Amino acid sequence: MGDIRFIHTADLHLGSPFSGMKGLKKEQWQFVKNSTYAAFDRLIDYAIKETPDFVLIAGDIYDGEDRSIRAQHRFQQGMERLADARIPVVLGYGNHDHLSGQWVRFELPENVHVFGPDVSQIRLATPNGEAIVSGFSYGERHVKRAMIQDFLPAEESGAFYIGMLHGSMDGETAHAVYAPFTKQQLLEKNYDYWALGHIHKREELHHNPSIVYPGNIQGRHKNESGAKGFYDVSLSKSGTSLQFVPVSAVQFDGLSIACGGIMHMNELIDACRNSVEHHLIEHGPSILQLNLADVDEGAKELFEEVTEKELRETLQEALEELETFVWLSSIEIELGQEVFEISPLAEKIIAAMDSWQLADWKNALKDLYRHPKGSRFLEPLSDRETADIQAAAVQKIRRNVRMGE
Repeated sequence: MGDIRFIHTADLHLGSPFSGMKGLKKEQWQFVKNSTYAAFDRLIDYAIKETPDFVLIAGDIYDGEDRSIRAQHRFQQGMERLADARIPVVLGYGNHDHLSGQWVRFELPENVHVFGPDVSQIRLATPNGEAIVSGFSYGERHVKRAMIQDFLPAEESGAFYIGMLHGSMDGETAHAVYAPFTKQQLLEKNYDYWALGHIHKREELHHNPSIVYPGNIQGRHKNESGAKGFYDVSLSKSGTSLQFVPVSAVQFDGLSIACGGIMHMNELIDACRNSVEHHLIEHGPSILQLNLADVDEGAKELFEEVTEKELRETLQEALEELETFVWLSSIEIELGQEVFEISPLAEKIIAAMDSWQLADWKNALKDLYRHPKGSRFLEPLSDRETADIQAAAVQKIRRNVRMGE
């Protein structure tokens, strides 16, 4: 048997609201708002150019269970383009776009094969053998049962077995756990490839057979940083070749800028502009969190006399002359205690936060996470999330609660 070739993608989140993006001009906001659609169009363009045997979409095509008309129309148009190119598509819906949601239906073309709420198999003929794809769609938003138990083991030696599962490894803490599984449970099915979805960070959990999260195709906030895209997979009975294909229209990233020796504001602005310009040349349109590092005594007055908001607005204005889209989401300043001596009260607050466990953070932030409208846009609290919150809080305390104030 020869190789079969397919695209493995997941977590398109078409129609993502990009909550928390403030201060953008109208055209900038439209660029960010349309980024999930632009990334999806790039995926379709690539598939039509490369003509794989089929495309797998492992859940969360849409960002919400209501599936906006615009998002459905854009997806339907993409599927029509693949139909014209005679490329089959196999998809399952995830926790964000589960089958119990309410939406206006769009009819997908015949090349698209959709899993129902029960685990089933879809057979696809390819020039180098038959592919048997097993999977399911979420019948409701919260699928807590271990659906892996319903996947039939591989039995036919002359076929490629692929499992498609939108879910989490049992014990995962960074995301809400749905359709839990263990690596051993996947391996026991003797499949040739596992096409996973739900986790937005790309990762190969196992090689030969490959168990793969491709991540999402477009980052939506600072915790989804770096290049985003999908995998072009070549699969044989002897192994797997994975090629990551980046398609994100705008990239979230952190950018550190060395500020040692800087004494004047124009020097700081020039250093930031030069660093940002180099980043854009390498990575394209970006939403950046600037980290001003190595701040020494010489720069003390710069940061004492200007607010973070004023500094960010000034730097943003200085970057408008660049041709590539860039937005500064925040500025963090590494202020050593030797530069800005903080008050005893501030020291006590920082020390108290150092002792907090995840349960303490949940208690402190419970009102925010219980808000009926705002809570749906928040990531579940995890050790990584609370570490980010603590780091930001410490920066603000060190900057604003000074000795003698």
